[in-house]
Amino acid sequence: MQKSKTRKLNISFESRFNERSKSEASKGGKSSGRKAKVREFVAIASIPLVLVLGNSMLVPILTDMQKELGISQFQSSLVITLFSVTAGLFIPVIGYLSDRFGRKAIIIPSLIVYGGAGILAGFGAIWGSYPIVIGARALQGLGAAGTSPLAMALAGDMYDGATESKVLGITEASNGFGKVISPILGAALALIVWYAPFFAFPLFCALSLLAVIFFIKEPKAKSSEKQPLGKYLRSIGRILKDKGRWLITSFFAGSLGLFTLFGILFYLSEILEKPPYSIDGIMKGLVLAIPLAGLVITSYTTGSLIKKNGTLMRWLMNIGLALSTVSLGLTLIFNKDHLYFFMGLITLSSVGTGLLLPCLNTLITGSVQKSQRGMITSIYNSLRFLGVAAGPPLIGAIMDRNERIVFIMLTSLAAAALVLVFFLVKPKGNLADPSKS
Repeated sequence: MQKSKTRKLNISFESRFNERSKSEASKGGKSSGRKAKVREFVAIASIPLVLVLGNSMLVPILTDMQKELGISQFQSSLVITLFSVTAGLFIPVIGYLSDRFGRKAIIIPSLIVYGGAGILAGFGAIWGSYPIVIGARALQGLGAAGTSPLAMALAGDMYDGATESKVLGITEASNGFGKVISPILGAALALIVWYAPFFAFPLFCALSLLAVIFFIKEPKAKSSEKQPLGKYLRSIGRILKDKGRWLITSFFAGSLGLFTLFGILFYLSEILEKPPYSIDGIMKGLVLAIPLAGLVITSYTTGSLIKKNGTLMRWLMNIGLALSTVSLGLTLIFNKDHLYFFMGLITLSSVGTGLLLPCLNTLITGSVQKSQRGMITSIYNSLRFLGVAAGPPLIGAIMDRNERIVFIMLTSLAAAALVLVFFLVKPKGNLADPSKS
């Protein structure tokens, strides 16, 4: 008993960033080094941004799609859900390939597939072919599997300590920023023609592709880090056995955070279009952006502050989950009939998620050495994708029976995550490098 109480999380912050910084300073001085670093930050942050834009931009046009293609509400929802499910299933495979062949070697073709399939989906919409649209979306999900999850692993490869935490906070903020602007951008583009978002997205994808190619200099992997598949899987098994209690708890908490976020956004999207609010189009996108803005600002700030401070991370994770639990619980009193209070509570819940996610990202990314990092972060992101996919349909099904049950369920899940994280995820002090333990 006493032994388990004093055990600290074994976190790795392995990096070659310091070596690269010295090289940059000798060649072009500190100024050129800072500029190169900013370009790298932008390139890495662009990967989760285009991931979100390629999915959430389509939410405002689902109703138009139903009319134009003559499909049901369920069929239109598959355009979002099938994308997330496909990505979630393939992410672990992509994670292994990135550990074997390198992050950029997987990210670059993934972005090409992602953007190219978006163009195919657009032509499917022009031709009025739902099978082409839905097939292209599944292909996009395959491309998406090699984007945002590997951005986390790449940040862990390239940076150390405070810089790594900051970059992971930026990627989470970029993900949230994409969620803020995508419904507004999708609704605005749909004013031109309803299928315009399909064709606009590949342009953003191309910009991210160029940034990754030209701005990111990936550290070369040592030959000893490339393991045969059998040995590699055994090493992953050992990691899950040794660290499974807190890792699996962290996976659950991160997935639940996005399940709650997307479920609530779906709920808001449904009620805002109905009387007495009757809010639609760009205005609805602006309202939905309010809680997401809370997530973005908090994620960026948290990532900048936590550095390698495990004690601070523990405090912020528990505060974030407590804030989400209390605010979601209060929605049972201040419900949609009190819209201003309701939106304030939903925003506070998103702030709680913004405190939680950058801490989880840093802990999980730093929990293993580089040679297993792609798989571990991919398992985490796979569960996040499945949380995103499950949120809207499950919340929609419960809404049809009793809206109050939605927030009873979300409050209970947040409380369960708080208890599990409080007792099982206990980083302390400056997080240690497992390669030195």
